[in-house]
Amino acid sequence: MTETDNNISDKKLRLTIRFGRNSMAFAVGDPQENGMLVYEPYEMNTGISIAANLREAFKVSELLQSGYKRLLAELDTPVMLMPVDEFRTQDIETLYHHTYHRQGNEEILSSVLPDLNAVAVFAINKDLKLVIDDHFKDIRIQPLMQSVWTHLYRRSFAGPRRKLYAYFHEKRMEVFSFQQNRFRFCNSYDVAQAHDALYYLLYIWKLTGMDTDKDELYLIGDIPDQERLVGNIKQHLKFCRIVNQEVDFNNVQLARRMEIPYDMKAIYLE
Repeated sequence: MTETDNNISDKKLRLTIRFGRNSMAFAVGDPQENGMLVYEPYEMNTGISIAANLREAFKVSELLQSGYKRLLAELDTPVMLMPVDEFRTQDIETLYHHTYHRQGNEEILSSVLPDLNAVAVFAINKDLKLVIDDHFKDIRIQPLMQSVWTHLYRRSFAGPRRKLYAYFHEKRMEVFSFQQNRFRFCNSYDVAQAHDALYYLLYIWKLTGMDTDKDELYLIGDIPDQERLVGNIKQHLKFCRIVNQEVDFNNVQLARRMEIPYDMKAIYLE
């Protein structure tokens, strides 16, 4: 099992690859220093594997052909969260495969979330890992949600109200909340339509004992049928807010670029 290092101090020189469910994107730059980020989406061929797609991308992508040897890869993959004090390397593969009932051609990785006293355990396809290893020398790998969790955790204690977050991307909804320096709740759901999201959010709100008159729900990302969803939620909860990405990221110019996913912005603007 591989443990990943997430101290990204050289963002300008490190290429980021975002591996989504059916998409890839490449980025490099230092938007906090000079406001520049080169972002290059790549349309995947769904008829071939993600590893084969990455091999094909090396033939056509300007960024991939630019000679970068340092990589941060973020993966949209199921994540098993464990408290740091319960983390045992020798047990991880068994626990992960038992949790997700999958044991295919994959390598199990882990990434420490120090702010949250947790370890994220996740999987990467071995063929994809081989392609990455063939092209890069200094490699860091993390779950797609790691940057989102870290960014919002550091903003979650402003004000007296408890907060529940829902991040929407690629027809998936990631719902989570924090209590002190740990997760209070974290789960993901497939949501193609607004009524699916509404059902899960109200169920989670009740399950976690949130107050309908005092606590806050924050929605982020590619929200399905946003106006209808927010209208329906406000019939049940007093405080439901859409995260304004420009304000959230301190009005940095990059925050206005809506083609760049929120999770990738959180990597570069944290």
